[in-house]
Amino acid sequence: MNTAAFVPPCTPALRLVPDALDIEALSAHMTVQRRRIRAGKPVYRSGQPFRALFFVHAGFLRRSVAAADGRELVTGFPMRGELLGVESIGSAHYTADVIALEDCEVVELAYPAVLQACAALPVLQAALTQALAQELRRDQYWRLAVATLSANQRVAAFLQEVAASHRALGFSASHFVLRMSRSDIASFLALKHETVTRALSQLAAAGVITVERREIRIVCTERLAVCANGAELVQQAA
Repeated sequence: MNTAAFVPPCTPALRLVPDALDIEALSAHMTVQRRRIRAGKPVYRSGQPFRALFFVHAGFLRRSVAAADGRELVTGFPMRGELLGVESIGSAHYTADVIALEDCEVVELAYPAVLQACAALPVLQAALTQALAQELRRDQYWRLAVATLSANQRVAAFLQEVAASHRALGFSASHFVLRMSRSDIASFLALKHETVTRALSQLAAAGVITVERREIRIVCTERLAVCANGAELVQQAA
């Protein structure tokens, strides 16, 4: 039996490369529109007609779904190099809300025109396929994490994924600012707000990270990975 650890799916090999889509070449086959989205504004909302995919050129966003009675769940935090809207393919309407956490820029790819463009641009077809596969892998990983990991372990896994995302884009993987709120993180990890705050404090007390408001420094990558993979957090000796 294969006992290899189920590692977070957000690695360079599984992310879209921001320069992989030649926008000028794509423009020869379909209408391509750049859009700037101000912080707090939606790229799209659930229930709106599904008419386009969006390639994130810059910025960080939050994706969430909601029930008719108002219950909401944050399902991800897309960033540069990702495709938005793939969760809604096959539906007449968008099935999630995507909100900018900071000023963002996206490239709007009209649908289904983007499918016709795939025939002329194999890299676009590969990007779409990869985006769909990545959504499935990420969903599998986090369903397993939420079902089997403690609060500290889930928060460690979350920080490990954020670090991997930054590394994939050429940013620092050991020092970054969390664009999302503690409440957003709590919703994503199926935890309470105060539980996320407590877990961050315990990771800091153990010498794994330092925390200053939303600023995170990873002090020991190895111990963070061990915790994210299911080990209990060991506090540092006084």
